[in-house]
Amino acid sequence: MTKVLINGYLGRMGAFLIDLASERDDIEVVGGVDYKEPETSYPFATYTDYTAIAEKPDVIIDFSNPSALDNILAYALENNVPTILCTTGYSEEQLQKIEAASKKIAMFRSGNMSTGINLLIELAKKAASVLYPDFNIEVIEEHHNQKLDAPSGTALMIADEMSSVLDDDIDYEYDRQAKRGKRPVNEIGIHSIRGGTIVGEHEVIFAGPDEVIRISHSAASRKIFANGALNAAVFMNGKEPGMYSMKDVLAED
Repeated sequence: MTKVLINGYLGRMGAFLIDLASERDDIEVVGGVDYKEPETSYPFATYTDYTAIAEKPDVIIDFSNPSALDNILAYALENNVPTILCTTGYSEEQLQKIEAASKKIAMFRSGNMSTGINLLIELAKKAASVLYPDFNIEVIEEHHNQKLDAPSGTALMIADEMSSVLDDDIDYEYDRQAKRGKRPVNEIGIHSIRGGTIVGEHEVIFAGPDEVIRISHSAASRKIFANGALNAAVFMNGKEPGMYSMKDVLAED
């Protein structure tokens, strides 16, 4: 049984984590942390301050905001608790803090917790290694109108992973409106769409001479991200210090 502390348990993803965890026999939510007090009671201890936590979780799952990072890391490092960061939008300084923490405790970070998206990434990497430079590569992401960051962390993750298997130095192009000129070969276009209640759509386009290949993923519910985080929690329980990702979870499966 993996005992989990949820940071951001009052948010939408926190609610999914709680509901899905209650249906599993390998996960127990033992605590939740959020910046405000709950309006209803929960079947686990709730806190607004990490210094007040009495339980000893096996793993922390964070689905909140980059501003919570310092408090999470301080508690995790002091108590040697593996931590899963599902939040996007970290600054370079924060990414350095996460990397430094991974030298002392097990840290897990992913721009997208969906098994399907991570499979898409592996397929896109393979396609890029075969098709580039004869094919141009474009990434299109669509999300709801409340999403704060653009492009999405997932779109950047897809582009970064494809770039890692290409020999050239790849530039990311986010807006061609201000430019007049032909498209460079060593470029990945990344485009963001925001509207309505779109959960998450990602498509990678490989456009070549006389043919186009598309690899896409559509999220119908945020449950897929919560379920991926719970699977990662079971995976991370007892792990040695280091940086982990969904690649490691998929490899174990």
